[in-house]
Amino acid sequence: MAVAVATFALLASACGETSSDAAKDDNGNGGKGKGTSGKYDGKGIGLAYDIGGQGDQSFNDAAYTGYERARKDFKIGGVDMEPGDGESSADKTQRIEQLARQGYDPVIGVGFIYAPAIQEVAKKYPDTTFGIVDDNTVKAENVADLVFHEEQGSYLAGVAAAKTTKVKHVGFIGGVDIPIIHKFEAGFVQGVKSVDPKIKIEKRYLTEKPEEGGFASPDKGQDAASGQLEAGADVLYHAAGLSGQGVIQEAGSQKKWAIGVDSDQYRQKALAKYKKYILGSAFKDVGGAVYDLTKSVVDGKPMTGTQRYDLRSGRVGFSDSNPAYKDMKDIVAAVEQAKKDIISGKVKVKTRP
Repeated sequence: MAVAVATFALLASACGETSSDAAKDDNGNGGKGKGTSGKYDGKGIGLAYDIGGQGDQSFNDAAYTGYERARKDFKIGGVDMEPGDGESSADKTQRIEQLARQGYDPVIGVGFIYAPAIQEVAKKYPDTTFGIVDDNTVKAENVADLVFHEEQGSYLAGVAAAKTTKVKHVGFIGGVDIPIIHKFEAGFVQGVKSVDPKIKIEKRYLTEKPEEGGFASPDKGQDAASGQLEAGADVLYHAAGLSGQGVIQEAGSQKKWAIGVDSDQYRQKALAKYKKYILGSAFKDVGGAVYDLTKSVVDGKPMTGTQRYDLRSGRVGFSDSNPAYKDMKDIVAAVEQAKKDIISGKVKVKTRP
């Protein structure tokens, strides 16, 4: 959808709402359905994606896994909606309000870009629970801010990169030059330097603003990766959403290591051709956060306030799906030790470069 559509029916059809989205109860009745606890009377989960939308193989897809699992486990409906190209803040507000008006509960905005929309709409629908991922500025009794210690997982990625590089030269590619992506850079750089302060680190941000395509342009990611590999780096870590596909593709095509982000990108079908070169991923369990919030609503005890996930909770970490990584015993040991040091408090990870 290029812009927000006036009617919810059109939005639902455009975003792939299925027959199960009617949230039928055990008696086959449409409309509001009861969850497994018998306390839930919402229509289902309303999920609004960040820039890049579903299929980014990263941030949005991570949210989708929690959305799907919650619908299945709690036998509730739902609708997931894509952002429009070049849309305004008003479009985001309209999207969030349509979901609330139609009875979806919880209504979740995937990404900090939804903060103003949720701040506004939550006041109008005090009986609906709202969630926002990657933002803790929205303060209301019916809003849960779902945030992560991204810097901790990125630190582990930095340790892995530093232990893997053969030329003491690695790279970081951020999608957009904004504070939340600075956390990824800060953790990664600190992790690299903890292994060897002399390792050279290339750094590149694809755009200044989200609307310029930094999170949604694989070609930009590919160009940046090409430049860093040409400069001599042999391990690249990205925090760039959909643009990160280009980073991984370029690194894989040159038989160099790439480190994914948010989701376990080794397991992503769209990247299967290059998975041999995906060392691991600094993941954050966005899907788990979406699931947790939905469960709390279904159970009649909605989460509110800041919910922060870290290494200790298991909702942030470094995936080890690649068998090649598991065979690198010294690297695995270094990453595991770094994890223990962070959890124990021995290592404090920076949130700013």
